[in-house]
Amino acid sequence: MKKVALFLGGVQKGGTSALHAYLARHPSLSPPATKEPHHFDDETIDWSAPDHAAYHALWPATDGARLRYDATPIHGFWPGALERIRAYNPDARLVFLFRDPFARAWSHWCMEFARGAESLPFATALREGRARLPADCPRDPAWRVFSYVERGYYGRQVAAALGLFAREQLLFLTSEALARDHGETLARIARFCGIAPFPALAPLRENPRPQLAWPGLPTREDRALVAHELADDLVLFRALTGIDTTGWTGAL
Repeated sequence: MKKVALFLGGVQKGGTSALHAYLARHPSLSPPATKEPHHFDDETIDWSAPDHAAYHALWPATDGARLRYDATPIHGFWPGALERIRAYNPDARLVFLFRDPFARAWSHWCMEFARGAESLPFATALREGRARLPADCPRDPAWRVFSYVERGYYGRQVAAALGLFAREQLLFLTSEALARDHGETLARIARFCGIAPFPALAPLRENPRPQLAWPGLPTREDRALVAHELADDLVLFRALTGIDTTGWTGAL
């Protein structure tokens, strides 16, 4: 059975929808029928003996030599997902797309508020709202919704990936670079995958923020809170990836 060879490792609200749209336009890549299959973070599957048949059915049987890819951004964050990917395909390649963690947290909160899943103002969700995340159950559904700060621990995610895959199987990028020069970012991905360069593509932007009356906007105090919380982890992130995060000022 032909396996998926390329995975997006994260992050949510980091530009993975736009990246998926770019990847789907490359003639050597095969997108899934659903942008985010959420297979490897599915806790209803018996992972001692997983059945991948329904997962594989998301790709056309006629895609020949095209590389199949999975664009589920929670892979890098969800406990066990990377381990399951490695067990499924130890030769897989993973692309991680990171974003300023404060801007990511705000965008994440906006999405959940617009969906009706979040009722707390952003400032409260960053503080008291984190009590909704059960520390003793990291696979609780609450971690999918209210993990505004927690998903910003990028250093931990990179360290976990490096503990499972060889460095040459991992590519670390930023959404800021994708937005600033998508051509160069796509060229890096093509080289990483060993495929021909991407065709000339116009800039894409997917899932723009909805225009709603938000119950409060981010403040300097909110930004300082997140910066303090993630400071040590970002040091680790920079050391492991070489990515310059000095521009991550929390600009919205």
